[in-house]
This record gives sequence, C-alpha cells and structure tokens, in this order.
Amino acid sequence: MIYHIVTSERWSDFAHKTEYVSETLDTETFVHCSRKEQVAGVLSRFYTGATGLLLMEIDESKLSSPLLYEPATDVADTFPHIYGPINHEAIINVTPIS
Repeated sequence: MIYHIVTSERWSDFAHKTEYVSETLDTETFVHCSRKEQVAGVLSRFYTGATGLLLMEIDESKLSSPLLYEPATDVADTFPHIYGPINHEAIINVTPIS
C-alpha cells in the first residue's frame, strides 16, 4: 500500500467520482504519495498545524496510472509518485488523520 495526504475539502470534491486528481498533477505532473513509514515525516515537514487532513490508502496493484519511486529533493529517500489520476478502484480507504 501507498498513501496520499489530502484535505477533507479536496476529498469531498472527488469522493464520488471515478478518479481523484491531486492539485499537483497539473503543476508537477504527478501525485505525491508515501510509503507507510514515510507518512509521519511528510506530515511534520509539510502539514504542521494543518487541520482536516485525511489519509488515502492506495493499492498500487490496482492503479491505472503509472507509478514510479523517485528521489525526494529534501530528504535522502525515494517516494512513490503517480503519473496521472488515481482511479477509484485503487483507493482502499480514506481516514481522518488525528
């Protein structure tokens, strides 16, 4: 499984559509994702003080868009990047981040 952090407002726009499109797809050409052990670090680096966040659990074997693991620019690690929208069948669960 891989994970994507999304605001509750953004998710409500896509919850009942056939695919989810992150705002970074247009600006960076991919959707930022994390492995489970990377989620806490991503939250602390990019979402400090943010509220209303959800964690999208994605089954990468069900993705219809290409998935690549690529180096991060701010830490010495690779992260999963989805090059296209996330089809709804690949989204296994969406839960609030407390």
